[in-house]
Amino acid sequence: MLLNRTSSGGRWRIRPDGPAKVTGELTYLTDMTKEDMLYGLVLRSEHPHARIISVQTDKAKQLQGVHAVLTYMDVPGLNAFGIAHPDQPVLCEDRARYVGDAIATVAAETLAIAQQALEQIEVEYEILPPVDDPELAILDDAPLLHPQGNTLHRTAFNRGDAEEGFKLCTHIIEETYYTPRQMHTYMETEGGLFVPGDDGRLTVYSPTQHGFMDRLQLSRILAIPQSDIRIVSSPIGGSFGGKDELNVQPYGALLAVNTGRPIKMHNSRWESVRAGLKRHPMKITMKTGTDADGKLLAHQVYIISDTGPYSTLGAEVLNFATEHVIGPYRYEHLDVKGVSVFTNNGMSGEFRGFGGNQAIFALEGQMDRLAERLGLEPWAFRKLNMRQLDDLGPFDQPIAMTEGADQVWDAVSTSPLWLEREKIPLEGQSAAEPWIKTGIGAAFTMHGAGLGVGIPDPAGGRLELAVDGKIEAVFGYEEFGQGLIAALEQMLIEQFDFAQEDIRIIIGDTDVVPDSGSTTASRATAMMWKSLQRLHTPFTEQLLERAGAIVGRPAEQLRLSEGGVRKKVGDELLITYGELAKAEGEPIRCETSFVFPTSPTDRVGAHFMYTYSAVAVKVELNTLTGRVKVLQQYHAVAAGPVINPQGFLGQIEGGSSMALGFALMEDAVMEKGHYMTRNLDTYLVPTIADQRGKIEVQPIEHLPENDEHGPRGIGEVGSVTLAPAIAAAIHQASGKWVTKLPIDPSYLQETPFFLSKAVNGE
Repeated sequence: MLLNRTSSGGRWRIRPDGPAKVTGELTYLTDMTKEDMLYGLVLRSEHPHARIISVQTDKAKQLQGVHAVLTYMDVPGLNAFGIAHPDQPVLCEDRARYVGDAIATVAAETLAIAQQALEQIEVEYEILPPVDDPELAILDDAPLLHPQGNTLHRTAFNRGDAEEGFKLCTHIIEETYYTPRQMHTYMETEGGLFVPGDDGRLTVYSPTQHGFMDRLQLSRILAIPQSDIRIVSSPIGGSFGGKDELNVQPYGALLAVNTGRPIKMHNSRWESVRAGLKRHPMKITMKTGTDADGKLLAHQVYIISDTGPYSTLGAEVLNFATEHVIGPYRYEHLDVKGVSVFTNNGMSGEFRGFGGNQAIFALEGQMDRLAERLGLEPWAFRKLNMRQLDDLGPFDQPIAMTEGADQVWDAVSTSPLWLEREKIPLEGQSAAEPWIKTGIGAAFTMHGAGLGVGIPDPAGGRLELAVDGKIEAVFGYEEFGQGLIAALEQMLIEQFDFAQEDIRIIIGDTDVVPDSGSTTASRATAMMWKSLQRLHTPFTEQLLERAGAIVGRPAEQLRLSEGGVRKKVGDELLITYGELAKAEGEPIRCETSFVFPTSPTDRVGAHFMYTYSAVAVKVELNTLTGRVKVLQQYHAVAAGPVINPQGFLGQIEGGSSMALGFALMEDAVMEKGHYMTRNLDTYLVPTIADQRGKIEVQPIEHLPENDEHGPRGIGEVGSVTLAPAIAAAIHQASGKWVTKLPIDPSYLQETPFFLSKAVNGE
């Protein structure tokens, strides 16, 4: 069944959190206040690269209404953070490495006083030349940004002998692709409320994608046990990876502990721009060759990734990109290398697609260019070289086998939109407006889910019957607009036959939830499904056995249902869940814990479960202005069972909107380490007007009969294939190949025939 907004299907449900969000009634974490709270701000470096000679805080401390001014000397524990590599200073000691680096933090009775206090802090800098080009940063004579050098991480993967393989090639395409520094632009910028308790514990209400990791990092910074910290992490007004890493939490926590007062922090948009994470800009050079018949023989790739001043997950992003520049194709010879480089540019980090967007733009560009060189239809060329059902993964690792590659290829090849493509040369140009041209392109991918081999990836959850009769589903995930609560509710209703009114969902509170792992990497829905599968039998048995003992019937004659327990045959309600909860006996509670399935390989970062996706897109190009309008999209997604149709469609639509910005308009431009775009008045993101074209989504739910893994993740896959499909469509419309994103309109502009005649005086 095609999913779109006009054909919803019978399983669509109103999101439990939907009404409060659209009416503005929902209280986000950064909306929270508390009596006696102070306001926190951070003084950040004015320079992308500088030695800190001194920091004078006396004047700021003397201001009336200022309660704390802290520097690195006031950090009681580890003065650093970072999910994988804690190398970013909480407060800089002797060096600033980007314009967002934190020098000091203040707490005051009003925001105005806090801002005044920042202005009274005197910092003496020795300005150093910024290292803003990653290619220059790895040269031997480049200034060192870290004692170990300017290289964060290198990757390599080889099969066969690429140089020998190219000697056998009839056709070779060599190209270099560039992708931008993209902002997350979530509605709720970074912030939170930090509340010290009378018992010495600290409660942190702050948007994050991994409350338990925040708790671990804050315990190291504050030098207190994790048990003394509570993280409440939902609801969140958007994240897309950008709040996976700590942002304001170290400062709010330090100020709250130092003052003994609640601290409110909430970044302005400019503060979010200069201090927040961005998508890694990458330069990807590819050389790919085929034989005379179009069979891929050799593929050589070199990736340079600008990770900015500190690590966060830059190494892991490069691992993912390295895997995905190989992608869903078969090659006899491979030579893939990558390097993640420290610079004095803005912080790069986690972002929806996690390096896949950059990799797939380049890889699919190669496939289209080779197809044209061979004179083959581009989709047929992909079929010729596509991985087969029993093939190993990109890193030659065992993977969970599905027919997803064939399924999405078939869906696009027979879609009305793709079949329309062959008419474009004849019908794509209007006689009345010859400067308006249309084109149709397509792209294809397999996108890994989960964190990959070698990275801790716990999962699990809990079901229990609460004292008030509610069935509580307790998970350590966060809701940041992706529809997780709706998906979990749907699964509980369909797997257990509960009613919506029977359920209470508890997430995102480290005091009460189990560690279910991070809400990242397209993993949460799949892991909730797996958890419920593991919990179904033991939890059902406990409920039915308790009910049977009370009503005097064997448990095997009973079933769970809306409102309570009924006879298996017939519809008689024998006992409600509320009555069951009041009965004597041990609490009814089941918990499960396991790890996300990984491949039996030692290749760090290699994935086991993949979602397959293909997209066809129709664009309209105005050659007078160079502007591109997306008219129609068709997404085929092979991800197993659809849990929530509304959420499925929303994820693909949302991901494609982000990809639209990646392709056509978004670039956080930097010059010598300084952001040129400071706010959303100059940094444009797609609006609903840009997405007004028709979007159809074809979910492919079939999985192999023996598959035990259930639904695959879709949170990212909608964002990774649209950009190369747009580039292919532009090529059909204009004959021009796109190598750099976002696409520069001036590159696509043409002088119309009638204007060129006028210019020449004809």
